[in-house]
Amino acid sequence: MPTYNKLVRNLIPQIIEKQGKALETQILSDEEYHKELRTKLQEEVNEYLEAESDVDAVEELADVLELMKALAKQHGSSIEEVEKVREEKAEKRGAFDEKVFLRHVED
Repeated sequence: MPTYNKLVRNLIPQIIEKQGKALETQILSDEEYHKELRTKLQEEVNEYLEAESDVDAVEELADVLELMKALAKQHGSSIEEVEKVREEKAEKRGAFDEKVFLRHVED
């Protein structure tokens, strides 16, 4: 029997049960949940970095976005607020779409 010990999407247990498999789950405390969200974010970012196709990369980015939404909520915010902050930063400091790579700065 494989042991996972990881945060999963809400419907995963039902999907596993429909396959006729037995499973054990646990509802995490707020502190454990926050820790596991961060762990899952790192896992999904790593999977994005290892993606070998654009389709796979977009799938992993969708997972990252879902985790960002949950983490924003944990911080008393929302993904909309995160987007607002992103827009403000882009307005003040720019974005990353012009492919600028800083080599060095003279003192």
